[in-house]
Amino acid sequence: MYHQPGIDLLTKVVPADNILFASEMVGAVKGIDPKTGQYFDDTKRYIDGTPNLSAADKQKVFEGNTLEVYPRLKAQIEKQARGNV
Repeated sequence: MYHQPGIDLLTKVVPADNILFASEMVGAVKGIDPKTGQYFDDTKRYIDGTPNLSAADKQKVFEGNTLEVYPRLKAQIEKQARGNV
């Protein structure tokens, strides 16, 4: 979703435990929203800007829920952080 009202509705209707955040590669959507001057693909700002999620819920959406769905991902991230790709 590339607008705040859509994210606000999503986070109002769907529990934070059931939302995974994802985005395209930066620059995949070249357009700029004429109302905000921001690139449409800067989607993190919509989750950051919703009044319907607490800081803990935002952490779930950005990271926690994904690690629950993909439990082996955490080990892979830690491996890459150590430089053991």
